[in-house]
Amino acid sequence: MTPNTPASATITVAAWSQDSYQRVCNKVSRRLIGFLFVCFVLSFLDRINIGFAGLTMMADLGLSGTQFGLASTFFYIAYIACGIPSNIALARVGARRWIGSLMIAWGLASTCTLFATDANSLYLLRILVGITEAGFLPGVLLYMTFWFPTAYRARANALFMIAMPFTAGFSSALSGLILGLDGLWGLKGWQWLFLLEGLPSVLMGFVVFYYLDDRPQQARWLNHDEQALLQQALDAEAASGQAPASEQRRGLLTELVSPRILLFCLVYFCLVNTLAMIAVWTPLIVKSFNSTDSNQSIGLLAAIPQVCTIVLMIVWGLHSDRTRERRWHLVLPMMLAACGWILTALSNHAALQLMGVCMAASGSYSAMSIFWTLPDQSLSFGARAVGIAVINAVGNIGSALNPLVIGWLKDLTHGFGSGFAYAAVLMIVGALLALRLPTPERSVGAAP
Repeated sequence: MTPNTPASATITVAAWSQDSYQRVCNKVSRRLIGFLFVCFVLSFLDRINIGFAGLTMMADLGLSGTQFGLASTFFYIAYIACGIPSNIALARVGARRWIGSLMIAWGLASTCTLFATDANSLYLLRILVGITEAGFLPGVLLYMTFWFPTAYRARANALFMIAMPFTAGFSSALSGLILGLDGLWGLKGWQWLFLLEGLPSVLMGFVVFYYLDDRPQQARWLNHDEQALLQQALDAEAASGQAPASEQRRGLLTELVSPRILLFCLVYFCLVNTLAMIAVWTPLIVKSFNSTDSNQSIGLLAAIPQVCTIVLMIVWGLHSDRTRERRWHLVLPMMLAACGWILTALSNHAALQLMGVCMAASGSYSAMSIFWTLPDQSLSFGARAVGIAVINAVGNIGSALNPLVIGWLKDLTHGFGSGFAYAAVLMIVGALLALRLPTPERSVGAAP
């Protein structure tokens, strides 16, 4: 029991019925998941909207393809470099203040991209977006460990992370409409894009200051007994999931470079390569199936994998929580994604190729939501903030490398087949490595 837990916290987790335990977790989920989902939609939208802006921005600013691509590279360099210090800051100042500040900062940086006049100013602005956005995803993943017992973590992660396929699915239509405002009030369409998609993050940042609570003990929307039940479940998991005492004595750095944390980094690197490929290349991959399709048709077809992904993420996360099994719920969707890339590479039929992309997208995103239930179980409490940020940073090296590798392979072979093979091999390697990840056999408080 923590020092701030009220006197009524003498009640034990075991003394509560399973219905009461579920009711508290559902109450937390209703309070937090929808709100964090909206925040992540805004975050991911501000990350990927430059791709849509590039349809007209490149010509207006006189940018070459290489210069425009470098803007994304610089974003990810800044994103990778700043994730770890950002999570350290969150652990020290609290999620409410830090996440709120990040949203205001990246919203302003993204909005200010409308003032870009050449390649150098675009590079600077995208670096600022990368710096300010870097701490959001690892920060929220850390924040969720303060609120959701492991038995509920997979479904919580899935409901939060469907923001990525959801945003990818609807942003093309939204951004297309905004680009149609070209010339209104003297602004280019891409300038309207950064303005209208950046400012909502600023506004939501101020809402975060008033809406989020750092810990269950501070949540006035939970009564004392609910706070006690939730905190005891989390404390029990923290005690059972600590890193070995001998390793803790060797210090934080030793724990972070331990073999199991390096293994998490490698698995996530393999997984993120496919996530990046889905995010960046899906429209062009779909277009390669039938080059005569209109851009509107390609947009609709490219949304199909995202719809499939949302459904599987929710179902798979719920099933993992109900069975309290993690390892095979991580490995199997990774193998599904690998099979999807292989099907796409070997088939010459457009429908089968699209099915392969659906398998790759659904499998990789479902695996990601399960993956993030595991690292905190292998880290001491003091190392959790840095450890999650380290794993996220190493994995996102894949986000920076994938566009370069796939682009090079496409230029070399004049097609996506070799890129599909590259992604499939990495997913198979990642799945085999995932079999060796430490996973908890049983969670405190079984999910129904």
